[in-house]
Amino acid sequence: MSIYNPPTLQQLAMQGLLKNESLAISSLDCMPIMLFPPLFKEASEGRHTKILKAMVAAWPFHCLPVGVLMMTPEVETLQAVLDGIDMLLTQKVSPHRRWKLQVLDLRNVHQNFWDVWTGREKGVHSEDSGSEKQVVKSLHRHALRQPLKVVTDLSLCFHLQEHQTCLLQWAQQRNGTVQLCCVKMEISDFPVETIREVLDIFWPHYIEELEIITTKILPFPNSFAPCLGQMRNLHKCHLSLNAFFMDSSAIEMSLHKFLTQFSKLNSLQHLYLNGIYFSTENVKQLCRCLKTPLESLSITLHLSQSDLKQLSQCPRLCQVKFLLLSHIELSTSRPTGLRVLLENVADSLQTLELEHCSLENSHLSVFLPALSQCSQLTRVNFSDNDFSSTAVKNLLQCMANLNQLAVQLYPAPLECYDNPCNILMDRFAHLCLELQGIVMAKREPKTMAFATTICIECCQSCVYDIETKLCPCWQ
Repeated sequence: MSIYNPPTLQQLAMQGLLKNESLAISSLDCMPIMLFPPLFKEASEGRHTKILKAMVAAWPFHCLPVGVLMMTPEVETLQAVLDGIDMLLTQKVSPHRRWKLQVLDLRNVHQNFWDVWTGREKGVHSEDSGSEKQVVKSLHRHALRQPLKVVTDLSLCFHLQEHQTCLLQWAQQRNGTVQLCCVKMEISDFPVETIREVLDIFWPHYIEELEIITTKILPFPNSFAPCLGQMRNLHKCHLSLNAFFMDSSAIEMSLHKFLTQFSKLNSLQHLYLNGIYFSTENVKQLCRCLKTPLESLSITLHLSQSDLKQLSQCPRLCQVKFLLLSHIELSTSRPTGLRVLLENVADSLQTLELEHCSLENSHLSVFLPALSQCSQLTRVNFSDNDFSSTAVKNLLQCMANLNQLAVQLYPAPLECYDNPCNILMDRFAHLCLELQGIVMAKREPKTMAFATTICIECCQSCVYDIETKLCPCWQ
């Protein structure tokens, strides 16, 4: 026997309004505030652009978090929302309603706002609801005052997409009446000259997260440096400048002006530098220019012994929680720089990634005492290093005393190979089971795995956690 659930009066009212656009638009002045969010959501899902346009202009809250309703970029819906902003800015709305909209949020955030107002979560449907307060509170950096703010995230990859062009052209034409604020910006292989044009539309001090991937390393730092220096609220910076085959002296000169801008970033907390050739002078300059203590530092490719020494002497790296160093060059000498760096961050370090560092037994014996003092560690990764089974045993005995450690990734011992490219599978499984027992004798590890070197045929590794998982070439 089926149970009939009749629609509520609110649902019936919304259905009637959506079927009669003229009635819906003319009713906005006297519509109860509690009907605005559910009606707006229904109009967005049904692509009732005329109703959306009118509702934006009459929106009774400080913030309209519309981005979560447009998960898939829809130019028609976006244009309707922007047209509603134009109506509001030109005051082509009824004088009987005092409009409150001050922030249009195009990011995929604030789902709770719609859940509360559409009845999916319990909440108080009033103008001062907790959901509305939370939305406004989370935008405290975007002060609620004129001009109206349009908040977005921007991902530029190869070329502008249609909805991005629509938004940027609209904002460019309304410079002075609208502030286009990008909180998170991602740029990947985008023309340098176009990047400058795009950045001129945004207010750079609103950018909090920046990720750049480019092969245009020589023109890019010089053209982008002034923009970076204006991002005073930037707290996360991720730069991947792929320059493997370029002259190192030219790169060093190009990076000099770029790195100088870091002295203006007073909010920086997370720094990721990938694929960049750093001379020792560049490393010194970076350490001098850092103005705030970092929580995260990631550097991959080309770090020498002297570079590590410079990093270990940088006062801004004593509170690091996340440390990733890859492809560092330690040769056969004692890695005192790495040891001192670990000693400096022993009280704060939570994640340590030393993958692809060509670490050897002699290196491990130098920094292992410092590593044993990192009591806050929750994750370590030593994959793709050259340790014997004895060295791995010493490392595991050290790790077994770190009670907060949840994820442990280790290299397969050298004894698992009869040459650099051939794995002895039986020995691999036997040794890994024995090594795993060292930790299990003291506590039950949550995630613990051993991985072989990457197969040159399939670019994958054989992994042992509870059992052996072979790469496709060995299956």
